[in-house]
Amino acid sequence: MTSMKKTSRILAAALLVVGSGLALQAAKAQQAGLHRTDLLQHDLGQPGRETIQVRVDFDPGAVSIKHSHPGEEVAYVLEGSLEYQLEGRAPVTLHAGDALFIPAGVAHLAKNVGSGKASELATYIVEKGSPLVVPAK
Repeated sequence: MTSMKKTSRILAAALLVVGSGLALQAAKAQQAGLHRTDLLQHDLGQPGRETIQVRVDFDPGAVSIKHSHPGEEVAYVLEGSLEYQLEGRAPVTLHAGDALFIPAGVAHLAKNVGSGKASELATYIVEKGSPLVVPAK
């Protein structure tokens, strides 16, 4: 292999590493004010499917990125008030004790619209091995 080809491959690899790091930093920056606690991950009786349960705490004014999941989500508000914006639907505000079903693949976001902390219990029934959160384009 010529030294020019080696240099090109090294530069390409370096750009991929740097680009991946920047993408990860951007995703974390967009999630500022969100605190996620993984509670449960378990295979289902149906091959290739699993359930994942997560507690998500939202600081005042915090907003998730617009995203979807490779399966269904049930969001249950534990505390505070959260506004959910599902693609193709009018926004809906839920308060502690309210729940919402989010169909597979539907892009959505959640925003803390109360004056204090808000929390949800998110239960996912998803394809095993797929990324849980898929940022919307």
